[in-house]
Amino acid sequence: MIWRIKGIVQKALSVTPGGTRLNDILQLTLGGLRNIDATVDSKVVDDWMVLARQLRELDVQIQDATLVEVGTGWFPVLPLCFSLGGARTCHTFDVSRHLNTRLTSRAITRLKVHLAGIAEAAGARIEDVERRYARLAAAADAHAALERAGVRYHAPADAAQTGLPNRSVDAVFSNSVFEHIPGSGIAAILQETARIVKPDGVSLHSVNCGDHYSYFDPSTTPINYLKYSDRQWRLWNNPLLYQNRLRPIDFVQLAEQAGLEVVSSRFTPKEDLLKVLPTLPVAAQFNRYTPDQLCATSIDFAGRPR
Repeated sequence: MIWRIKGIVQKALSVTPGGTRLNDILQLTLGGLRNIDATVDSKVVDDWMVLARQLRELDVQIQDATLVEVGTGWFPVLPLCFSLGGARTCHTFDVSRHLNTRLTSRAITRLKVHLAGIAEAAGARIEDVERRYARLAAAADAHAALERAGVRYHAPADAAQTGLPNRSVDAVFSNSVFEHIPGSGIAAILQETARIVKPDGVSLHSVNCGDHYSYFDPSTTPINYLKYSDRQWRLWNNPLLYQNRLRPIDFVQLAEQAGLEVVSSRFTPKEDLLKVLPTLPVAAQFNRYTPDQLCATSIDFAGRPR
């Protein structure tokens, strides 16, 4: 029941003047952004280092790379890590201007404890990473630091219309973003990706395709939202935490339809959810999916232009 309260409150805030700003304040004071250091640590270790390793496995070098991030968020930890690792430029796109300069400055300060890990993950010399970090830390403010890092912030902006030249980008990436975009929007972004990525570049995305309300309400599960038809789900879905409920195979198919050859696709169904699934009254529209698709709550996939 608790998750329903959150859904209703956020839906009300989304249509209330100043509601989006109030939601932001609640996230900063009561939500997951209360402990910035822990959030930065997780983004570096659990997200960026995994992303960097995947890029190197796909033979995409971070040194001197030109990158595009879909979904900036509050502070651009991933672009900053790429900069410290040796990337030349990272364009980061967001539909709303959420970037917070105070939090960005705090994130830069926290990155100091991760310099050795960043160097190892990027295949860079620690001396070079430390030099780049010293230059960032000496910047007058967050805006100057991003400029020095080669991080270009575009917001409000559409990642489906980057304005970048054809075949000019080494990698387009996102982390926990695609689950919050309608399928048509993902298709448009992937089509743009197929245009701007170099022939030997890559489009690499990590998607959290589990019910995000379950993080707020431990009495439910990451597949709880599969019980509802689209019509029923519209009551609980909301613009501030939009969830498209797409399954792993859907993202792979969207990439292929956009003109990308999917060269890597990784997802693992959760054993505890496979046990719960037979007791869950799944909505008829999800009957076409296998249990593994229904019970996988994340996917990492990569594609190259055909």
